[in-house]
Amino acid sequence: MATSHFQQFLNDATSPAPDTDIPLGADCLYGLYTSWCLLQGMAPKTSASFRVGMRLCGINVHHSRLKTKGRAAADYILASYPYTS
Repeated sequence: MATSHFQQFLNDATSPAPDTDIPLGADCLYGLYTSWCLLQGMAPKTSASFRVGMRLCGINVHHSRLKTKGRAAADYILASYPYTS
């Protein structure tokens, strides 16, 4: 069976973090996903489609127990960091 678009995102941009006190929340996980999509040269799916995809991959976006990794993590952090002059 082929790896889904969402499973590939999870493999590339997240790692399990079962012991973390601060796992990725739903908004941060979607932001990481949009960064990953842009780096892959593809348009991100809607937030609703993303949540369905995560559920199909066994991820509860409200209690993900995931942490970021890779290029998408760096891109997301830089994109969401407030700019100061």
